[in-house]
Amino acid sequence: MYTVLDGTSLRPILIPGKTSLYQLHIPHLHNHYYLLSGKGSRALEAFPEIVGFPCYSALLEEMVDTFTYLRSRGLGQDIDLFTILRGGLNYPLEEAASRCGMRVREINFVSCERVIENHEIKGLEIKYDKIRPSRNCVLAIGDILATGDTFRYCFSHMLQQFQEAGGSIRRIIFFTIGGTRAFGLIESMAEQLGELFPGFQGIDCFFFEGAFTVYEDKGVSGINVPNIDFGWKGGIVTPEFRRYIMENPDALLEKCIIYDGGARRYEIPIHCDEVLEYWEGIRDRADIINVCSLIEEKLGYKGPVDFERWLDITHLRGLTGLEKLWADEQALLDRRVDLRSLAEKRIASINNLKQAYEKD
Repeated sequence: MYTVLDGTSLRPILIPGKTSLYQLHIPHLHNHYYLLSGKGSRALEAFPEIVGFPCYSALLEEMVDTFTYLRSRGLGQDIDLFTILRGGLNYPLEEAASRCGMRVREINFVSCERVIENHEIKGLEIKYDKIRPSRNCVLAIGDILATGDTFRYCFSHMLQQFQEAGGSIRRIIFFTIGGTRAFGLIESMAEQLGELFPGFQGIDCFFFEGAFTVYEDKGVSGINVPNIDFGWKGGIVTPEFRRYIMENPDALLEKCIIYDGGARRYEIPIHCDEVLEYWEGIRDRADIINVCSLIEEKLGYKGPVDFERWLDITHLRGLTGLEKLWADEQALLDRRVDLRSLAEKRIASINNLKQAYEKD
């Protein structure tokens, strides 16, 4: 697994629009990896109150800017789509392509669900699919990716049908709110596709706001879900998102970077229940949670640290103008938070949201 980012660096790329784009240089990886940051994705990943259509529209401007950039580098005007009917529905691939003057030839999809019992993933199940393989296609994909198990399962299903029908893939554009486990998955996918399809050009992988990591245990709070919840420790987060969190510090203490994408758009009361379960757990355990350790866990490092050490920990060395961001994070490490009071505030907010979407 490519989860260790030692030696990683970020290179800013100027593109049209308001989106910040960084290319990730990771030693020994062969595909192209990028971080995107924009107003919509920053809000989406910080606030679970963003539900319904805004989940979809939040990412649109950044994806339009990305397609525009790729077209300037020879992407072409024809594209096929592959959607996993879960979190993938939150990625406005078709609309973004249309706004860039691109023709969508085929829209492929599968319906896949995780089988979860007592907060543990027991398996995966594909309910149905619609796959129309084409030849020499550029395939655009959007999905939430934590461990990558669901995506790997669905992509293998699609690839088998492509092979059986004589289809072929020339290039893949992958958008994700996802974690560092994507690196190993993308590299193995590209190697497989290169063997299957002569002329395969590789994969461009775009992370919204950061390449996060997943919790390996229940965390400082004792209630995080391993292999599902995202965190910062060991990952790489855009300076724009880090600044945004400094401006909205309570958002740092949310359960994870993004709650389940599918429920957040189509089963909003279920999404609210998940958020409530987390904050009710924080409220009930407030007296035994070490707040300082919790903030350190969320920031991804134990502090305080000096500026040079911070640049190495965050993998932001080489970027300029970060002294204030570093200072703000060091100040946040000393913040005194009344967890019980904050939890009650968040519970009230989510209950109000839930009531607006519950059936009469």
